[in-house]
Amino acid sequence: MEKVGMVEETALLSERVRRGNLMAVDCPSRTVLRHVTSRWGVLVLMALEGETRRFSQLRRQIGGVNERMLAQTLQWLEADGLVNRVAHDVVPPHVEYSLTPLGTQAAAKVRDLADWLERSTPTIVEGWSRTPPTE
Repeated sequence: MEKVGMVEETALLSERVRRGNLMAVDCPSRTVLRHVTSRWGVLVLMALEGETRRFSQLRRQIGGVNERMLAQTLQWLEADGLVNRVAHDVVPPHVEYSLTPLGTQAAAKVRDLADWLERSTPTIVEGWSRTPPTE
């Protein structure tokens, strides 16, 4: 698709989102939004960008995540069609995770958000001196 067509498609999609679908309480895309934008969802998508990783590799790479939350996040993202899970029939069990094409698209979007956060954090933290975060 040419660039003009992509811009028009993006504008139409943004208009649909602004009008309602994602804003509607019963919209199924809210579930996917919750999975993708959760703390661990963002980090899992970024960790799998261009890589195939085992569970233990992901756990080591993503500081602070416990096994239960990592397993749950991987299950959510797999159910949403963003992560592939391949279990090899060997002992001990060997399971690998990678992104699907849709997951690769989602990872690029959350990577943009993460890059913005990294660039903006000093300014944000400076603002905390005036209004401390409540979390």
